[in-house]
Amino acid sequence: MRGRLPGVPSPFPLIERLPAVYQDDDFLRRFLAAFDESLAPLFLSLDGLGAYVDPELAPEDFLTWLATWVGIEVDAAWDVEQLRQVVAGAVRLHARRGTAAGLRAALDLLVDGEVVVTENGAAAWSTSFGADVPGDPVPRLHVRVTPRPGGSVRADRLEALVTELKPAHVPHTVEVVSP
Repeated sequence: MRGRLPGVPSPFPLIERLPAVYQDDDFLRRFLAAFDESLAPLFLSLDGLGAYVDPELAPEDFLTWLATWVGIEVDAAWDVEQLRQVVAGAVRLHARRGTAAGLRAALDLLVDGEVVVTENGAAAWSTSFGADVPGDPVPRLHVRVTPRPGGSVRADRLEALVTELKPAHVPHTVEVVSP
């Protein structure tokens, strides 16, 4: 917890904010020193606020809370470095969410292996009048993951991730291939 830290000097002593006539009063100086001791950690936390919202610098216990700010559900299997990467990449991933490239980028962060995302294109128009419509009008998505040697991928977790990250109306299949 980032509460009181003993012996931390206040960067803004309250006694210095008073008119000069009160600054020489010994009782008032001791009385305000108690508030200074309580407020010093708060001032220091506010001074370092930028470090708290930067996933590369945030303390480990704050990183989990920071993940909730960007809509990430933390997996207990992630180590701290992987969580830092996921949180740092979350904003970029949200901009591409629902696209094949966004799905691939998200799975690259979350899965230890090679990820191949294939979509059929699902075009439903043509540049020439009367021509056959290119592609298939029914969208499909296939995700193939090959775990790194010595690594493993849980198929149920992969299925849940793809379901969460892809557009809801697009049917998908998930394949885990042995390395």
